[in-house]
Amino acid sequence: MIQRRTLLKTGTAMALGAPAFLSHAQQVVTLKFHTFMAPTSNVWTLMLKPWMEKVEKDSNGRIKFEVYPAMQLGGTPPQLYDQARDGVADIIWTLPGYSAGRFPRGEVFEMPFMMTEAKATSRAYWEYIQTNAPDEFKDTKVLALHVHGRGVFHTADKQIRSPADLKGMKVRAPSRPVTSMLASLGATPVPLPLPATPDALSKGVITGLAMPWDVVPSVKVHELTKFHSEFPATSPALYTGTFVMAMNRAKYDSLPPDLKQVIDANSGIETSALFGKITQDSDAIGLKAAKDRGNTIITIGAAETQEFIKQSSHVEEAWAADMTKRGYDGPRLLASAKSLIAKHSKSGA
Repeated sequence: MIQRRTLLKTGTAMALGAPAFLSHAQQVVTLKFHTFMAPTSNVWTLMLKPWMEKVEKDSNGRIKFEVYPAMQLGGTPPQLYDQARDGVADIIWTLPGYSAGRFPRGEVFEMPFMMTEAKATSRAYWEYIQTNAPDEFKDTKVLALHVHGRGVFHTADKQIRSPADLKGMKVRAPSRPVTSMLASLGATPVPLPLPATPDALSKGVITGLAMPWDVVPSVKVHELTKFHSEFPATSPALYTGTFVMAMNRAKYDSLPPDLKQVIDANSGIETSALFGKITQDSDAIGLKAAKDRGNTIITIGAAETQEFIKQSSHVEEAWAADMTKRGYDGPRLLASAKSLIAKHSKSGA
């Protein structure tokens, strides 16, 4: 009889405790994801959306996303990082370069003629930040750091075949290093976030721009320009842009341990490399859109490429000097970035 009462009491206690236990175990967390990219862009459809779908699947549906592409939560692209810091959004994806000079050590990956290919360079960028600048994004939980494919010149009414062709042109620049590069080549750089470029092109505020192929369709650059100037595949890229996917730290810290593991498993150097590969692979889509429209695709010659490299070489020297003035060892940071790119490129990462 005593044993039966004990079992009944134990069973009742477990039954009473079960709803609370199950409620915690089945807790669903909804994360607000915010970015400037359009919902029709390759970045959104081929990279960010599949990433969220994988996180949802890996969590067995316990992580859900509210999605806000195209700045639908309000604000401007340069404010995205602070939105993650402040909890306006839970996760953001943006370019650190939109906040010129705020994340200075990572700018080294945007130097002219530095990048080899996006997957290896994304691995290098992740490792570089962890080892050289772990406090660069200290206000958030960083999930991925990556770069895009090779930068290309896109122009409305003038072909770019040599540095001399850029003189006097008003050209969109996505970051501080590209701004410096364009100025060194005789162009008038116009810093603009990606969403502002179609309007600027149509109104003549700019007559050309530097950007990778993958985002061309999302902002209709193939419709607003006629000429596209690439550098040979055997040379380093004209430039690349750096990106950060960051999460509100308090939101991450509030997750149950198993959901933190899901986020962690979809973050880091492997996710960074994957993002770099996806954006670079998407270049073919933008290139096809320009070809289908009958635009002129130019491959800049070997001798002219060397002239571009020569005329823009002082940009990294100026950057290193600026880092030293800020209290960092600029030459060491520059050498570290180059070494990491070489290491990951050699390993075939």
